[in-house]
Amino acid sequence: MKAHTQETQSTISPGKALDFLKEGNGRFQNNLKANRNLLEQVNDTKEGQFPFATVLSCIDSRVSAELVFDQGLGDIFSIRIAGNFVNEDILGSMEFASKLAGTKLVVVLGHTACGAIKGACDHARLGNLTALIKKIEPAVDMVPEPKDESLRNSQNDEFVDAVAAKNVLMTIDNIYERSEVLRDMEANGDIRIVGGMYDLASGAVTFFD
Repeated sequence: MKAHTQETQSTISPGKALDFLKEGNGRFQNNLKANRNLLEQVNDTKEGQFPFATVLSCIDSRVSAELVFDQGLGDIFSIRIAGNFVNEDILGSMEFASKLAGTKLVVVLGHTACGAIKGACDHARLGNLTALIKKIEPAVDMVPEPKDESLRNSQNDEFVDAVAAKNVLMTIDNIYERSEVLRDMEANGDIRIVGGMYDLASGAVTFFD
């Protein structure tokens, strides 16, 4: 499989970009990697890059977007931060990727059993991690069940995953609210912005589309 060129990138619609990721995740789940020569892709991309998607995911070592979507060099921009939330720098990176580099899809990817989400559920406080956790805590408050405070913590796997999914949706809301560039691009049909959850147990990504 060859690296994308400006010509191939230009033919990819936002919907097709999402299909590429879904197909890649299907290959990943079935241990059927696309046939790629990565060194050839190094050579193909030495003069430029033409990715089709931008993926914001967690730093979790088990959730590498390139691997779980079976993509090669030059295929996706990968932004990673614990808790997969956005700030000014990440939004700027997304705007660069979409407006200037031509990607057709923005994905916010959460995952099950997320350590950052667990920290937010427990209201953890530790050095610089404290400020990060506080950015995720609003998602905890937005999950109404269970009401029993003794069950609203990291020991409740179902609650943790519900908060992780809510955090993805709130991150997308923040993208719309804080990035006029991305908001207008989606309104014009140039890109799509979607959320998803990766299951650590199965390797499957479920998109909220």
